[in-house]
Amino acid sequence: MNSSRRTFVKAGAASIVFASAIRSYAKSLGLPLGIQLYSVRDQLPTDYDGTLKELHTLGYRQVESAGYYNHSAAQVKQSIAGAGLKLVSAHHSSVDLHKNLDQIIAFSHDLGLEYIICSFPGKAPGNEHKHDFVMDDWKWNANEFNKIGEKIAAAGMKFGYHNHTVEFTQVDGVLPFTELMRLTDPAKVTVEMDCGWVIVGGGDPVNLLQHFGNRISMLHVKDFKLPAGFVRGGGHPATTEPKPVELGHGDVDYRPIIGAAAATGHIRHCFVEQEAFTVPWKESLKIDAEYMHHVGAAI
Repeated sequence: MNSSRRTFVKAGAASIVFASAIRSYAKSLGLPLGIQLYSVRDQLPTDYDGTLKELHTLGYRQVESAGYYNHSAAQVKQSIAGAGLKLVSAHHSSVDLHKNLDQIIAFSHDLGLEYIICSFPGKAPGNEHKHDFVMDDWKWNANEFNKIGEKIAAAGMKFGYHNHTVEFTQVDGVLPFTELMRLTDPAKVTVEMDCGWVIVGGGDPVNLLQHFGNRISMLHVKDFKLPAGFVRGGGHPATTEPKPVELGHGDVDYRPIIGAAAATGHIRHCFVEQEAFTVPWKESLKIDAEYMHHVGAAI
């Protein structure tokens, strides 16, 4: 058997093994049902406690914050506990992390968080007013993430990075997401992969889980109606705005993604994030919860 034939057979065998693993784990990710509280950003300011309790009624058990609406750490803890929820992590922008890292760490420590997540990257000094991210920005972010992650780890928590779409447009022939994985220390920086934004950006969540599964510990799950002619995983971002819809009502099939996630053995939390509602918010989040159970993402 020649070398090319052997390579083909080995690749085929590996694909079969991974596909089998996905099938066997497809219904076993089975994490507590989680939600990013950005989903209810319009409801929380007017009825903080009531909104949290309603999330519990809808079946959600873990939450991730995107702001505290002028509540103290003690007030947040009381409200979360009163709703029967667990606050796992919190989002902060790169700008906020650089301006207020010590305060964020102290507040997060008081809340008992497991993770502090950078929700969006920053620009290298001198590039703040440039529209596009250049490779120097990504190298700067990676270096900053390592430093931030080290400081957060010293406080007993973990630092993570949440992607959008910009990480999946090549810069100087290099994919920024891949560069971030190369330059960040796995001991200091984990990844919260937003599967919906990966797809809109032209990436493939299953492929990323296969290649970087040991770096990804959290997922965001959302659905979109994608523009006509969009090729998923084709490496080309959507050219027109995708429409956010409820899970199972758009173009993202989460069954293979959840299967691949389970096969890595590294996913610890999985959060619904509903960018916008097409029906009343409680009905919307109920649809999402039912979908998460249907695809084996949640228990």
